[in-house]
Amino acid sequence: MGVKGFVEGGIAAVVAGSTTHPLDLIKVRMQLQGEAHLPNPSLHTPRSTFTYPNSGFSAGTHHHSPPPPRVGPISIGLHIIRSEGISALFSGVSATVLRQALYSTTRMGLYDLLKQKWSDPNTQNVPLHSKITAGLIAGAVGAAVSNPADVAMVRMQADGRLPVSQRRNYKSVADALTRMAKSEGVASLWRGSSLTVNRAMIVTASQLATYDQIKETLINEGVMSDGLGTHVTASFAAGFVAAVGSNPVDVIKTRVMNMKVDAGAAAPYSGPLDCVAKTVRTEGLGALYKGFIPTVSRQGPFTVVLLVTLEQVRKILKDF
Repeated sequence: MGVKGFVEGGIAAVVAGSTTHPLDLIKVRMQLQGEAHLPNPSLHTPRSTFTYPNSGFSAGTHHHSPPPPRVGPISIGLHIIRSEGISALFSGVSATVLRQALYSTTRMGLYDLLKQKWSDPNTQNVPLHSKITAGLIAGAVGAAVSNPADVAMVRMQADGRLPVSQRRNYKSVADALTRMAKSEGVASLWRGSSLTVNRAMIVTASQLATYDQIKETLINEGVMSDGLGTHVTASFAAGFVAAVGSNPVDVIKTRVMNMKVDAGAAAPYSGPLDCVAKTVRTEGLGALYKGFIPTVSRQGPFTVVLLVTLEQVRKILKDF
């Protein structure tokens, strides 16, 4: 398969990433809810200092308002449309396209190469453990290559939730990468890379290995034939498995990548483990599954579009 496998995977991934981008944006916004160092994004006007009647207590510096209520994906989607316009649902789509072109092109092409290398020469079958290993390796390499685009994508998706004065207002993914490198250093482009790599390993191993295994089982057991129905069934199951496994890492990755580090000031998180500790301490263990519904809602359709498109692209390019 060689280079063709990379091309096929890249085409399918760009199509899938572009079409499911709004769901990914909503997921990012949900994952950032409740961060203790950030203002309530729904309240962009400063609170005035006032005195509670009969309390002798002045509100302001000493009074801490309760955290903003958690809201679901539909509410967040509607809020984005009302406050930022419907086009805001595609904020950062240029970064998504670049990320998929780098990330999924690499991981899917490499996954196919490793599967071919480790397949039985007689039956062409690949054991499940080999598929998982191939997914882990392919995901790690793909994530390392695409991390700058991932950071830019997260920031562009999250920008609209900040007060106007604090927004980065990147014009495009190229503008985001250029400004980050100039103001925060080239190393900032690989911020959260350990989390990106870990997440990509989990997603790729669970997504692609699950898809291949379920598809093969359905066909070999005579439950379904090799067609669109089988591809959709196997890919949706693969998307669910990938969402369950990757969501906690994805929450921490999103927060570390999105954090704003002012010159001379301490970063909100010193690293991934510090982010985990602060998130769990202030918001509970359940915070690691913030955005799970949109993650599943996005990962399911994304995986279906990705793998069904991949199967169709393979048919079109089979003679090349």
